[in-house]
Formats: sequence, C-alpha cells, structure tokens
Amino acid sequence: MTYQVPTQDIRFILRELADLKGVLALPGFEEVSEDLVDAVLEENARFVEQEIAPLNRAGDTEPARWSEEGVRTTPGFKAAFQAFAQGGWQGLPHEAEFGGQGLPKLVAAPVTESINAGNLAFSLCPLLTDGVIEALSMVGSDEQKARFIPPLLEGRWTGTMNLTEPQAGSDLALLKSRAVRQDDGSYRITGQKIFITYGDHDMAENIIHLVLARTPDAPKGVKGISLFIVPKFLVGDDGGLGARNDVVCASLEHKLGIHGSPTAVLLYGSGQGEAGEGGAIGYLIGEENRGLEYMFIMMNAARYAVGLQGVAVSERALQHAAAYAAERIQGNALEGSPGPVPIVRHPDVARMLGIMRGLTEGARAVAYVAAGYRDKAAHLADEAERARCKAAYEYFVPIVKAFSTESSVEVASLGVQVHGGMGFIEETGAAQYYRDARILPIYEGTTAIQANDFIGRKLARDGGAVAREQIAGMRDTAATLRGGGGVHAEALRMIGERLETAAGAYESALAFVLEHIRDDVRGVFTGSVPCLMLAGTAHAGWQLGRAALAAAAAIDAGSTDAFHPNKIATAVQYAAHVLPRALALESAIRDGGLADRYVRQARI
Repeated sequence: MTYQVPTQDIRFILRELADLKGVLALPGFEEVSEDLVDAVLEENARFVEQEIAPLNRAGDTEPARWSEEGVRTTPGFKAAFQAFAQGGWQGLPHEAEFGGQGLPKLVAAPVTESINAGNLAFSLCPLLTDGVIEALSMVGSDEQKARFIPPLLEGRWTGTMNLTEPQAGSDLALLKSRAVRQDDGSYRITGQKIFITYGDHDMAENIIHLVLARTPDAPKGVKGISLFIVPKFLVGDDGGLGARNDVVCASLEHKLGIHGSPTAVLLYGSGQGEAGEGGAIGYLIGEENRGLEYMFIMMNAARYAVGLQGVAVSERALQHAAAYAAERIQGNALEGSPGPVPIVRHPDVARMLGIMRGLTEGARAVAYVAAGYRDKAAHLADEAERARCKAAYEYFVPIVKAFSTESSVEVASLGVQVHGGMGFIEETGAAQYYRDARILPIYEGTTAIQANDFIGRKLARDGGAVAREQIAGMRDTAATLRGGGGVHAEALRMIGERLETAAGAYESALAFVLEHIRDDVRGVFTGSVPCLMLAGTAHAGWQLGRAALAAAAAIDAGSTDAFHPNKIATAVQYAAHVLPRALALESAIRDGGLADRYVRQARI
C-alpha cells in the first residue's frame, strides 16, 4: 500500500502540545516562521511519499549485497540518497556555520520520523551521519570541523559509529581495538568492529567512521577508551579524496529485518588498504581516554532518533492494518447487518486498531515535547530555565527511546494480528514492519540499558525532581479533564480518571525507587524496565489527554473536522486499554526484588 505522512497530526502536536510558537520565539530562530515550518513539512511529505516510501518493499526483498569490490545497496537507494542530499535534508537541524539550515529540533523531529516511516532501512544512513555531525560539532577541533562536517552536511559523505566488538557487546570495558600514535600526530588503528550500520555502501563518495579504540598505555576499563576519526578514503588538505584507508568490510550480517540496511563487519589494519602498514590511519578527537564521554554525544543523539524510528514504524504498521481492516469483508456485525461487513466493524479489531493508534500518537507527542525541551535548553536566554529544560530533555531521552521502540513491536505485532492469517504471509507486507521493529529496542542501548540509565541517572541523581515536576503536570491535566464540560464531558472525565490513577502509580513507584535504591539496589534495578515503561505509559497518556482537551475545545468552537473527534476517541481507547497497565507495572516494580531473590535461591 502507499504511505501517507500524517501531516495533520504532526501539525496538531507541534502547535497544541509541543509549544511550536514558544520554540520559534527563541533567540536564533527569528527567521523561522510557522509558514516556513508548514512548507518544510509539506515538501518533506512529498519527498517521502514519492521518493523514499516506494523503495521500502524493495529494501526488504532485495537487500544490500557484499562483494570484494564493495557493498552494493538495494536498487534505487543510491538515487534516493542523492535526492535526499540535494534536498538539503541532512543539514536541516544542524548549525548554519558549516552549511546546515539551523532549524529547531522540534521541526527536524517530524521530518526524521517521516523519512524513517517511509523507509526504515534507508533512513539509518542519515541517522548515523547526524550523530557524527553532532559529535564533531561539539568536541572536534576547528580543523576537523572544517574538513569533515561540510561534506557530511552536503550528503557527499556519510558517517558511522563504531563501538561493538565480538567479545564486548554492550560491555565497552572489554574493547580491544588498538590505536598507536605516529610521529605526525595521527594514529594507526587495528581491530574488528561488528554491527556497523552502513559501514560500507555505494551511496556516497566517502564514509567517516568514528571509532572507539585504546592506546597502548591506556587505563583499563572504560576510562581507557579514546575516539578517532577514520575515513574510508583519506582526505587531503584541500578536501580531496586520496588513498583507500586500511578499513574494509569483511562481510554483512544476515538479519531478521531492515534488510536494505547493510550491517557490516569492519576490519581495521588487515593490510588491504593503500595507506601503508601498521593499521588504518585515524585522527584523535579531543583528548585521549575521553572517547566514551565523547561518543555518548553521538549515542544520545542516536537514542532519541531511534525513538523516532519506533514512532515511524508504528505509524507505517498502523496505516497498513487500518487500510486492510477497512477493505477486508468478513462476518456480520454483532449488532446485526444485512450481510458481511469490513472487519473494522468487529469490536476486537477496533480495539486493536485503537491501541495501535494510541501508542503511536502518544509516543509521537512525547517525542515532540522532548524535542521542544531540547531547543529551549539550547536557546533560552535565562540560564536557570536552560538548565531546567536540559534536565527535562535528558530525562525524556530514555523514555522516548524505550517506550517508543517497545511500543513499535507491540503495534507491529497487532498489525499482523489485524490481518489474521494473511498477516503471516509475506506478500501482504505486514510482517516486514514486525521484523523491522524488533531491532529497535535492542540497538543504541537495549531497553534495560535505557532503564538503568533512567533509574540511576535521571531519577536518583536529582532525587526525582524532574519526574515530580512532570507528574504534577499530569495531575493538573487530569483535574482539567475531570472537570470538562460540553458534548464530550463523559469521555474527558474518564480519560482524566485513568490519567490520575496512572500518575499516582508513577509517583508511588518513584517513591519506592528512591527509598530503596541504596538498601536494595538489585531489587530496584530488577524493576527498572517496568519503571521506564510506566513512565512512558503515563507520559503518553498525559499527552493524549492534553490532545483530547484541545480537540474538544476545537469542537466547542465550531470545528466540523473529523480529525478532532477522532483524537478524543484515540485518547479514550488509550485510557481504557493502555493506561490501566500503570498499576500492574507499579506492582512489578515493588515485587520484582522479591521475585528476583526467590529465582536466585531456586537457581532457575
């Protein structure tokens, strides 16, 4: 089926929930008007629907292929990437100093989401490039910025992030890749990296790898890791490309999904380049032994972007399932009908579609609200307000990453279920979204890694201050919903009651975590994933509740657009079927430690 960017919902969330007006009023965005934002969204929708989305199926059935001459991507990807580069999409959120467009993250977020929804496998290449640009912008030297950032922004070059090694996985303290300093100040890099997204491809002139490695005298553990720029082709002083560096793709991984994205095994210093002996030539970023600190800049950017991928896959699966349910005729309506009806008329299909829509639109709203905090943290004039918004954005990143991606697996699975037996048949296309979504809760830090960060750094570090501020906002909205009038008063009241219950469950779980994190650290962290999912569930419900209030106000003001009652219906479905999970998650947080102790004693 064809894909349509949900521009109306995007605009609604930007204006009604994510404070677009306030973001555009920030210093630095004086030239960005709401009309310009609308124009960007419209052109992005045209580009995605016409250039990117039609290649999604081909990426799944005709994956990237390895050969000794290099990796060849899915037919059509190279031309689409050239169109992407020429359209200026890579530079949209980046500073104008090196050729970016300097638009707010709040505007870049829906653009990123739409490109991911159009073709997840394709979008991974610019996603990693964004992270390289951000890392170099913040910690690269002036010479490195001038040499590497402009071609990346132009889309002539792309970027990768090289962390994982066969023996290390997520434990970066076990990294073995080695970097030896040379007399000219460069380094020679040797080692092997795995799971490198777009580690080799044919879509750009050059690939800039950011590589974690150890110098010979580095301290043990994560404190001894440094970060290096290793280009596929060496770059001359004039910016021209030179010899082939000694970094080669040994193979591509055979994956469950995202087949169109080449996931490479890279060898550094295998003697197959043109850069001489001793390893691949690399250039230190910043200071030695601070590489993990620097890499976290890129990782945090990627984590937020992966959260947007979760929203994107959910939207694609939702549209696919909704279209099928509207067309598939089967069975009479329970309330009676003269003949078979579309399956969307059946209660459980409607329930599944409602959950899919609520999880998708709720996660989208949370992600956009987070982006607004990021813009304010970077551009507000008041230093205290900048710090408050920075803390809020950092709090939201693991929520966006984990809740959106875990939800995408649920949404894609429900999409298969809506199709019934046909969903299990590859030709219908529903299975691709399920397979593609399954990686999202894993890469750029598993859900457990996000949850450990959320508990240890985002809740415990400030004594839950940011979380309590957010919970207070949930309760304010819940009170407004419960006191709402008009033709939708009953629905608003129900949403408010369920939101109040979810906010209370989150507050209770927060208190439990803060009380026991020192005396029962294992028990608390056993409940870290339930805690993070509780936060995401409550936040999404909060934003859907706010959306319902805005939609009801529009209806009371005379709107006849079906979009507004549909927003209320989505919030009602979420309140009925998803928000009650908050109580179960709270119980899991409280009782998880006891369960863990008994499992260990029984040695299950």
